[in-house]
Amino acid sequence: MKAIDGLNPQALWRHFGEISRIPRESGSEALIRQHIADRARSYGLACTIDEAGNVLVKKPGISGPPPVALQSHMDMVCEKDKQTAHDFGSDPIRLIRENDWIRADGTTLGADNGIGVAAMLALMEDTPLVHPAIEFLFTVEEETGLTGARMLSRDSFAANTLLNLDSEDEGTLYVGCAGGMDTELVTGLTFEEAPAGTEAATVRITGLKGGHSGGNIHEGLGNAIKLLNRFLLATLPEYGFHLAEIQGGNKHNAIPREAQAGIYVTKEDHRGLRKEAGVWNDIFKGELALVDEGVTLFIEKGHHSSPRVITRQDAQRIFNILQALPHGPLRSDPRLDNTVVTSTNLAVCAFRNNTFVVTTSQRSSLQSALVDISSQVRAVGELAGCRVTHSSGYPAWRPDFASPVLKTCTEVYRALYGVDPKATVIHAGLECAVIGEQIAGLDMISLGPTIEHPHSPHERVLIASVERFWKYLLRLLEYMAKR
Repeated sequence: MKAIDGLNPQALWRHFGEISRIPRESGSEALIRQHIADRARSYGLACTIDEAGNVLVKKPGISGPPPVALQSHMDMVCEKDKQTAHDFGSDPIRLIRENDWIRADGTTLGADNGIGVAAMLALMEDTPLVHPAIEFLFTVEEETGLTGARMLSRDSFAANTLLNLDSEDEGTLYVGCAGGMDTELVTGLTFEEAPAGTEAATVRITGLKGGHSGGNIHEGLGNAIKLLNRFLLATLPEYGFHLAEIQGGNKHNAIPREAQAGIYVTKEDHRGLRKEAGVWNDIFKGELALVDEGVTLFIEKGHHSSPRVITRQDAQRIFNILQALPHGPLRSDPRLDNTVVTSTNLAVCAFRNNTFVVTTSQRSSLQSALVDISSQVRAVGELAGCRVTHSSGYPAWRPDFASPVLKTCTEVYRALYGVDPKATVIHAGLECAVIGEQIAGLDMISLGPTIEHPHSPHERVLIASVERFWKYLLRLLEYMAKR
């Protein structure tokens, strides 16, 4: 791929280019799993695949030091812009070099966690490298439920030290993460024929950046569902439109970038709504200036095919639910540079058959706070007459700032770059939390290069940070081999 030609480290970028051609949406990792297994066996390395579909590769190292495990997940979040023609089940990710960054053409890039996977493949290939015995763990379905990590046990690998390569801030070492769960609200709807004298129209919110519902939740990014609902709730009393459908967001772990509502409205009121849309478009641009300045609200005729609408009472109830549901960070920790402790993401809403379904995602590094915010979301749903269910969730990874691997990683980084790395916790969920719950006493840390806007088509990776991350990883493994 021309976008990555000449970039260093060449082996890592070559492997990243190769896996960018391979479909690897969560739950559909068969091709990337086979690719990794084929590469391992071509290098003469022992390779096994467990019942979950995780791949374990073992590479012998110098004798003496204990083995170390490296871990990344094979799957990626598959998001694209509406105007982008792309089939994630068959089409390669089209890479673009833009100044100092690599991004994709209208889709998620898959640097989360493709850079980690590519680094591990490059390490498997590198024969002159000085290192301890390495156990490479490639896990499945991280993005949709940490499924692969849940299936690991003490029998899966021997190492007592694990380096997770799924972080997105170069120079930052993560020693803890938030736990999380999803909460779904479902309510029945009553439909009727669209009133005579009305015409179909579509209200859209587009142009938002979106992003990771954990890592980007503190940035003040626009939530398309929230913005669309504000407009509809504010204009319904005057213009009396009828709601035919509403849809926003795609993934539970992504801040929704786009949302739309199909309505029926009279010709006279359509003209008035268009003027209102212009006013609200300016309001949203003003509120999101310098943060999500691409936000656009507009109305167009037609563009939805629903021949029926829901009752006015049900429409008002939907708008009230979306207005009442919280979204964003709720508490931060001043002891850790105001890292978010607790948050909730209003992630997805849609009509499904004869029901309205809302998916939300809660995160917290405190189990009690996670239960509390999930209870708050439940209360909103139950007050509105919804059926509410919680997912099983995943635990927090509690930080250990006295961790031996943190001390080692800090010493190596300081010797290499002359400054100490930042050691902190991340508000996103990491597989370390689940793996640590399965295997007591495992000493873990998470690191990676700089990746911006994961889980959105704006995802990009900083080229220079990949080279520095690679250099640091090599030096770290060498240090572990010789200590």
